[in-house]
Amino acid sequence: MDRYKKLFKKLNYKKEGCFVPFLIIGDPSYETSLKIIISLIKSGADALELGIPFSDPIADGVAIQNANLRAFKSEFNIHKCFKLISNIRNIYPNIPIGLLVYANIIFNAGINNFYSKCSYIGIDSVLIADVPIEEISEFYDKSIINNVSQIFICPPNAKKEFIIKLSKYCKKGYIYLISRLGVTGIDKEINKKILKNTILNLKKYCNKLPILQGFGISKISQINLSLSQGISGVICGSIFAKIIEENYNNKRNLIKKIEETTSYFKNATIFSKNKMLKN
Repeated sequence: MDRYKKLFKKLNYKKEGCFVPFLIIGDPSYETSLKIIISLIKSGADALELGIPFSDPIADGVAIQNANLRAFKSEFNIHKCFKLISNIRNIYPNIPIGLLVYANIIFNAGINNFYSKCSYIGIDSVLIADVPIEEISEFYDKSIINNVSQIFICPPNAKKEFIIKLSKYCKKGYIYLISRLGVTGIDKEINKKILKNTILNLKKYCNKLPILQGFGISKISQINLSLSQGISGVICGSIFAKIIEENYNNKRNLIKKIEETTSYFKNATIFSKNKMLKN
């Protein structure tokens, strides 16, 4: 049984939602990034989604754009990213680790070489932010060969025809449902009416894969809403990027804030799920 399947089976048994933080690897430095990731896991993160620094992150808002710039300032590259992930995997052999990348990173490494390296160091999944489903076949084939789950993004207003097309590829891992159109960030509200039909169709057509919701999740009320609509869990990124930015020169306070926020959000997934069951 793969790590994602084990995780969601465990969470269902414990009646908990899944909490997944997103970070740009190397923000703000190798040593601090490693400490942050370890703090996330110790404070309750169920899985990790990690971004390889990229010069033109078109899906991301200002907070994560700045995180990329800080990682570049610390001279981070793909080789250092894989080294850091290897360290994490050696310490935590069971936690699912996913990558969010842009296509040029994979092309530059060589598609098969990239997926082969991911498999070798224990990366469970890859999500490519700028490749539409119509262009995914070459990446998807290499992910299958190397036993790495290819994760797909579903927009909030997806039509049934798109979701049926998605179902042909969604076999492992989870589905990444974005809360709203646009880029990542914490300054916009989520339209629950738009999401409702999309969630129903994903559950109907996409092989009963767990759904994780991201983009703009930064409040307990949003976590409550997501779980109440049948989402398996949430992915939060911009809020952690802001914590790093605001505590850049105070590493002790930075780690403290990371731990507090992680614990706060993870506890919300437990409370929300149990509240739903009681009702």
